[in-house]
Amino acid sequence: MERVLLEGAVRILRGGGLVAFPTETVYGLGADASNPAAVRRIFEAKGRPTAHPLIVHLATEDQIGQWAHDIPAAASQLASAFWPGPMTLILKRHARVLDEVTGGQDTVGLRVPAHPMAQALLQAFGGGVAAPSANRFGHVSPTTAAHVRDELGGRVDLVLDGGACDVGIESTIVDCSSGIPFILRPGKITGDDIRAATGLAPNLPTAAAPRVSGSLASHYAPSTPVVLVPSAALDEVARSMQAPLAVLARRPRPGGWERGTWREAPSEPEGYARALYAHLRELDRLRCNAILVEEVPPGMAWSAIADRLSRAAGKGSDLPDSG
Repeated sequence: MERVLLEGAVRILRGGGLVAFPTETVYGLGADASNPAAVRRIFEAKGRPTAHPLIVHLATEDQIGQWAHDIPAAASQLASAFWPGPMTLILKRHARVLDEVTGGQDTVGLRVPAHPMAQALLQAFGGGVAAPSANRFGHVSPTTAAHVRDELGGRVDLVLDGGACDVGIESTIVDCSSGIPFILRPGKITGDDIRAATGLAPNLPTAAAPRVSGSLASHYAPSTPVVLVPSAALDEVARSMQAPLAVLARRPRPGGWERGTWREAPSEPEGYARALYAHLRELDRLRCNAILVEEVPPGMAWSAIADRLSRAAGKGSDLPDSG
């Protein structure tokens, strides 16, 4: 990143402004996590409920003690294994952490992103940057700078363009606040990865789970209705619905298809995840009657993608008290 641009971004953050920046997962809408007025601007820009907690982005694992306490061994093992990278850890908050960041909870979400532009910004800023995805609340997350500008426009003081995000879906969220890992949001880092790093099998959330980002039943959603369809039924369902339709499938457009737009998605999970939100945004702009999405295969490699698609279709399951 050019030095002048980096210095300008840091000035904006220190002055209480908003800077959108790329991470390896999606673009974040950043503000100084120690400035309550700046953090409130995030909620205003996104139309985000204030009880919905934010994730604090840090430059290095060494800063974790400034934001959390009683850090269990499992959290330290996960941070060493996956930071910088697409994992958020939920830990007991330090007394200095703002209620505006945590939604009033006694926990805080922390992440060290791997994207070089995010790293440059965080290193230069020196503190924590609270940053949910840089889009309107509940909408499809942005994976390019153009997505951010299209959706938030003048609500952001500066958009840093770091190209398309490499992972393409949000970080895995792991609650370690009780000492035992619980996966609260699936992501690229899987349960098997967590077990390998800690020796502990991660659990599913319970009624005591903290509220976290991306936990609502309807989330990551385009304006056009999304309909998930089993692979074997895709052609039949498409014929039964009123055209024009948009289709996202893992196979080529069939011969004679004249009912709308067909997009072929990558057939392997990493490529599918990387392209997913761009595909949904493109198909949403067509203003078809529906976006039909071929269901993805079962299995851990596809679990995070299945989670995002089910929430885009409004069929996800709320975590307890997800706000």
